Amino acid sequence: MGTKCIGVDIGGTSVKLGLFETTGELLHKWEVPTRREEGGRYILPDVADSILKILEERGITQEEVAGAGVGVPGPVMPDGHVEVCVNLGWRDCNPQKELSELLGGIPVKSGNDANVAALGEMWQGGGKGFDDIIMVTLGTGVGGGVIIDQKIIAGRHGLGGEIGHIHVRDDEKEHCNCGGVGCLEQIASATGIAREARRKMAASDAPSAMRQYGDALTAKEVFDEAKNGDGMAEEVAEMVGYYLGLCLAQLAMTVDPEMFVIGGGVSKAGQYLIDKIEKNYKKLTPISENKGKICLATLGNDAGIYGAARLMLD
Repeated sequence: MGTKCIGVDIGGTSVKLGLFETTGELLHKWEVPTRREEGGRYILPDVADSILKILEERGITQEEVAGAGVGVPGPVMPDGHVEVCVNLGWRDCNPQKELSELLGGIPVKSGNDANVAALGEMWQGGGKGFDDIIMVTLGTGVGGGVIIDQKIIAGRHGLGGEIGHIHVRDDEKEHCNCGGVGCLEQIASATGIAREARRKMAASDAPSAMRQYGDALTAKEVFDEAKNGDGMAEEVAEMVGYYLGLCLAQLAMTVDPEMFVIGGGVSKAGQYLIDKIEKNYKKLTPISENKGKICLATLGNDAGIYGAARLMLD
């Protein structure tokens, strides 16, 4: 078996790639633009060309490569089939089969990008040393990944770990991108947090430092002002902490992981956010003190390439 592996994390604007030792050491990382024209037909050829070029530059033969793993933004069936990747323009394709052919037969495995990021955090990040983790990624949306015995639990239909689309709020009227109403993503994503703050400001004349940002207000600014003691911003932070705590409590009662890892851009709010989540998580799981801990992810934007590379090592 080869001693090198490659991680590929396909995003809507760029594809991140990493060359790794199979022991987990990152040797080199780079990016190529995601060309989404014509139904995303150029994405995989661009990725393959880029990988082959790096291998050639570094004098690495194909025999030395154990394989390449790929994280894609959408549900992935066990055989690698992808029904749809909205952000890439892909429909009814099998990216792992196509990429393997483009790479001259190097083995390729694929998985949903959030699941793959969770695998990366388990391997070399916030969940290192643990076999059972649940990762929640708070970005533009809310992603998730469930890892049990160091394996991704994607479920029979690829819906395992779709934590952002768990219904948590009954009195929501607006629809989520998924078509549902009251999803966790509508409250705890960067987009959702800013929306909650705008709603609060519209519903009251109370003074708030958040008003200076107008409609351009971001989740980061909401948390910054909450940390500075702004009352209205603190209410938003409390609400986000409540619904995340509620969701983790439900997951703890279903899966009981060793560790919850919180990642994504919103997690830059740090321990302040973890404390808000933990307070509600503890309150909503009185059955036992002995349960999964909550910590911050540590790999940042590299979680996807680490996890993709790790896909190849099973």
